[in-house]
Amino acid sequence: MLYTEIMTQNKDFQLCYKKGKTVISQNIILYARKNHLPVNRLGITTSKKVGNAVCRSRARRLIRQAWRENEILAPVGLDIVIVARSHITEIKSGVLSRYLRKYGMSALEQIYQGSVPQPKYKEKS
Repeated sequence: MLYTEIMTQNKDFQLCYKKGKTVISQNIILYARKNHLPVNRLGITTSKKVGNAVCRSRARRLIRQAWRENEILAPVGLDIVIVARSHITEIKSGVLSRYLRKYGMSALEQIYQGSVPQPKYKEKS
């Protein structure tokens, strides 16, 4: 990933959950906050509600691939946590990528500029 580092520290995840802005969709929840660094930091979480280990790994792969395809469109200087929801196992990789391109990146831009994004976006399967 060009402008992105992997977020590994639990305190960074917790800060993103508590102080960050939220965008909710059917397949993912996107948390983001400014980090004042020259790179983005990305964290991906999948709970056991998503499914067994195979389903959780597939969900993480889908999210990473969608992020790679749209990373260039994101503003630099954000901590981003993407949480997989249970519906993510039922979609193809292109659906999530289109969602990030159409709604996710504009929401990240709004967060970066300091405004609050729209609370929910609907996506088509």
